[in-house]
Amino acid sequence: MLQIDLKHLPTSDELLGSDDTPVDNEDQNFVPNVLLFLLEYIWKNRDDWYFGVDMSIYYTTGLNTRVPVVPDGFLSLGVERRKGGGSRKSYVVWEEQEVVPILTLEVVSQTYGEEYDEKLALYRNLGVSYYVIYNPRFWKRDGHLPLEVYKLIEGYYQLQLGEPFWMPEIGLGIGRCVLPSDRLRREVLSWFDERGDRYLTTEEQADIERQRANTERLQAEAERQRADEAKLQVDVERQRADEAQGQLELLQAKLQLQASILRSLGISDEE
Repeated sequence: MLQIDLKHLPTSDELLGSDDTPVDNEDQNFVPNVLLFLLEYIWKNRDDWYFGVDMSIYYTTGLNTRVPVVPDGFLSLGVERRKGGGSRKSYVVWEEQEVVPILTLEVVSQTYGEEYDEKLALYRNLGVSYYVIYNPRFWKRDGHLPLEVYKLIEGYYQLQLGEPFWMPEIGLGIGRCVLPSDRLRREVLSWFDERGDRYLTTEEQADIERQRANTERLQAEAERQRADEAKLQVDVERQRADEAQGQLELLQAKLQLQASILRSLGISDEE
C-alpha cells in the first residue's frame, strides 16, 4: 500500500483549485448554489461553517494527496467561514484542522459518474457523515430514488428513509421542493427545520415583510379612520349639545322676558 508522507503535505497554494471540467447540466451548479444562498440567510450570524460548490477537496485517505475529489456541493462545520479572512480556492483537509465535510452532495449527470459506487466508497473512507445523491432526471435509468441520503453508521453508509430528512448533527433537514418564487418551476433541494418546514428564501422573506408592512399600514389606516369617525361623532354630539344648550338658553331668555313684561303690567307671574 502506498504510504503518504504526512509531514510534507503540499500547501493550498501549491495545489490546484477547482477543476475546470464543465458541468454536465445546469442542475449541478444551480442546486448546490440554492443551498448555499439559503445557508447564507439561515446562518447569517454564524462564522463556523463553510459550504463549497464545485470545489476541490484534498484529503489524506486516498492514494495521492494531490488528487482531489470535487463534489457538486459540500458542507463543513467547525471551520472558518472565511479562511484567514479571505476566500478558499480549494478545501485542504490538513489545513482545516483535519475537519472533513459533514455532508457532500452529488447531482447525477447524464454521463454516469460513479456516484453510487466509487464516490460512495471515497466519501465513506473520508468519513463524511452524510452523502446526498440527487438524481432528478436519471433515477429510473439508474434504478435509484430521485433523492437518496446515506448516513455513515459504524463505518458504513446506510440509506435513510423519509423526506425531508432531518440531520441532527447539522441541525438541518434536506429535501426537494419547487420554490414559489421561481417562475420556471424548477425542482431544487432545500433546507428544512426540525418540524419539516422549509426555510424560506430571502426573496420569500422579503415578500412576507412587504405583506406584513402592507397589513400594518392598512391596519394603521383603518385605526386612523376609526379615530376620525369617533372624533366626528364626538363633534356631532358636541354640536347637538351646543344646539340644545342654545335652545335652552333661548327658552330661558323668553321666559325671563315674559316675566318682565308681566311685572311691568303689574301682573304677578304666579297668578
